[in-house]
Formats: sequence, structure tokens, C-alpha cells
Amino acid sequence: MTESSVHPALWPAPHATGAVDATVTVPGSKSVTNRALVLAALAAEPGWLRRPLRSRDTLLMAEALRAMGVGIEETVSSSSAVTGGPEASGEAWRVIPAGLRGPTTVDVGNAGTVMRFLPPVAALADGPIRFDGDPRSYERPLDGVIDALRVLGARIDDEGRGSLPMTVHGSGALDGGPVAIDASSSSQFVSALLLSAPRFNQGVEVRHTGARLPSMPHIRMTVDMLRAVGAQVDEPETGGEPNVWRVSPSALLGRDLTIEPDLSNAQPFLAAALVTGGRVTIPDWPERTTQPGDALREIFTAMGGSCELTERGLTFTGSGRVHGIDVDLGEVGELTPGIAAVAALADSPSTLSGVAHLRLHETDRLAALTKEINELGGDVTETADGLHIRPRPLHGGTFHTYDDHRMATAGSIIGLAVPGVEIENVATTAKTLPDFPQMWTGMLGV
Repeated sequence: MTESSVHPALWPAPHATGAVDATVTVPGSKSVTNRALVLAALAAEPGWLRRPLRSRDTLLMAEALRAMGVGIEETVSSSSAVTGGPEASGEAWRVIPAGLRGPTTVDVGNAGTVMRFLPPVAALADGPIRFDGDPRSYERPLDGVIDALRVLGARIDDEGRGSLPMTVHGSGALDGGPVAIDASSSSQFVSALLLSAPRFNQGVEVRHTGARLPSMPHIRMTVDMLRAVGAQVDEPETGGEPNVWRVSPSALLGRDLTIEPDLSNAQPFLAAALVTGGRVTIPDWPERTTQPGDALREIFTAMGGSCELTERGLTFTGSGRVHGIDVDLGEVGELTPGIAAVAALADSPSTLSGVAHLRLHETDRLAALTKEINELGGDVTETADGLHIRPRPLHGGTFHTYDDHRMATAGSIIGLAVPGVEIENVATTAKTLPDFPQMWTGMLGV
């Protein structure tokens, strides 16, 4: 069966006829899975990843590491019926570090974590590693990583583009040391250098020199995960110098890590409770986490819902009304498309700010959201660093996704309240959320 027969080019977004009431099991975090794969590949001993996310981005990461010589053995349990998603508790990946080597070619797809986290790993390999990917990957900024690696001693051939495609000529080691970068276009520039830094001869000192650094929770995630495998990290949040991170050279431990559910991928399901005045429970929501998606508890509560965190997980309940919001999303920019979709259905205007960097994500998300919501009858205006959304009665139509998974889920949220919305290429959700269409219809009992 072809992908097009499973997910047609235009997918009729299900329209909710009443309040949803569902438990949705969300697969593991992409951000945690891909960081864990890199750290396990650089460790001094084998490790385990339990309940990893199996999606396009994580499988691209695993295949890239395998191409460089890392052993990754998958144990996959048979699926069983669980409301809203696949059962993954029996799945585990065993990561067996090995001597990194080339020559080989890495396909990054359009995965920011793969295109940015792996060039520093490739600099430690013995031999050339070529990086290539989807056409959109050529347009995404990579200069922060490329320039920093050159300062730290790597040889990289990118023909002066500062972007893909490129070749990292690994020499088996990297000097490391101090480097200054402007990471205002992507926090992944910082995380990329920190993840491999324990293996650099001098470790690394990364100094951010640009404007506001976006998506700080993702850097906190990187730091926490480094410390969990034995790395020594000095950072601003624990009394260090502002905008400076230092990682000492050291061996990394192999760990047995269970991956948290992806809280950002829980967003459309929580939004469904808010939009329909219903109730959705996400099992295994962590009490403490560095995931940006945890901010949804506060944001969606302010927009008209309520939540309760128990041993079972997070239960979010809509009140039957959706309110506009004025919110700075600079630290949690990936939540913007879903929040914009909810805001388009609210009873008052919203202003979403702090997210100018979204113009450089899988697509220009600010332009895309403005165009697609407005073509359904909305009134969205781009600002210098975000969106201003004035709710209007919406109508059906095609919601284009631009090969962006979060555009597809945003359109699906609108479709709950607006009949006749069709999502173009809903299959793009496989980037981070496999089986989204089935999970969505399962939540609605369709």
C-alpha cells in the first residue's frame, strides 16, 4: 500500500460534533530521542533507549549514526490497541558505540537536529562525511555550526554557502576550546556544540554573541542530558557567566534511559479539549521536564481550560469558551502554530510575539500561518516578531502544510470547529508524530 493511498493528498480534517473525551498516548519526545542517540553514540560503553520515538527525524538520526559506524539494535514489540496511539512500552534501542568513520553520506531530510547535531560528531570521525537533505534543508541556517567547528579545528567544505550540502573531513579528533557564535536564529547551534564537546580534546566554551537566544528550554534539555551521562557543564542558569556554556572533556557513561512522551506533540490533542469544551488525558506527563511543551499547561489554561496533573498523567478540560491571549513564545516557539490555530477560534484577539526565528524553521511558519488562516476567512497579520490574530468566522477550504508537520496539526485543530477543512499532505506529520491521522480520528471516536 502506498503512502498516498493511506494519506491522500487532501485529507478531510474531521469535524467535531461534540465535546471530545479521550485518553491519548503520545509517543516519545523527538528532541530527547535524538539527543539521547548522539550522547549514546559518543559514550564509552553501550546504552539503552527505551520507548524512543520512531519517526522520520529519529530514524534519519539513527541511520546517520549507523552510517558512521555506530551499532543501533532495535527491539520492537507488537502493537496493541491503545486509545489514540501505538503501545511503545516494549520497544528499546541498544546503542553500541564504535570508532566513527567515513567516507559516507548522511541524509538529514529536513531535520534540524540531524543537520546541526551531527557535523560536530562527524568532525570526530576518521574520514569524510557528506551531509545532504531535502531541498528546504538547503535554506535553513547552518552557518553557526560550520563557522564554530572551523574555529575549533575542523575542516569543512561547503563552497562558502554556510548551509547544506557540505562535507566534514573528520580527522578522528577535534581540538575544541573557546568559540563565539550568534545562535539567535536557532538554539540548536549551541546544543550541537555542547553534545559532542566532552569528546573534544579541550572540551568547549560556547559564547552566544547575538540577540535574544530562542528556545532556551531546549538548551536546558541538552545540559540536563549531558549531566545525566557524566559530563561536567557550567551554564548561566547555575551561576555561570550569562550566555556562556562550558563543557569539560570527559568520557560519557552508557545509560538506560526511558524517553518522555513528546509534550509538544500532545498540543493538538490538548487543543481539541479546549476547542470542543471536552476532556483529554495524556498518560505519563512528567512532573518535571525541560520540554517546551510543558508550557501548554499555563498557556491553554489562560485560553480557557483547566488541567490536573496526577500519577495517571495530565488531564486537560475545556470550559466551552476559548479566549485570546497576549503571550511571548520566544522560549517555546514550536508551540506557535497550534496556539495560532486555537487563537483563530477564540472570542477575543491574540498577539503572539518573540518568534521571529520561526521564519527559518521547516517553512516560514509566520507567513504560512498568516496565509492559510486568512484563506479560511481569518484575519491574521504578521508583526516583526510574531502574529496578531483577530478572530473571524471561518469557512472550509484547503489548508496547505508546506511539508511542515506543525502546519498539518494546526490545520487539523481548526478543522474540529470549521467544517470542510482539507489538509494538504497530512502525511508530513510522520516527521515527529507517526500515525497522527489515526490518533486524531481515534480521539474523536471516528
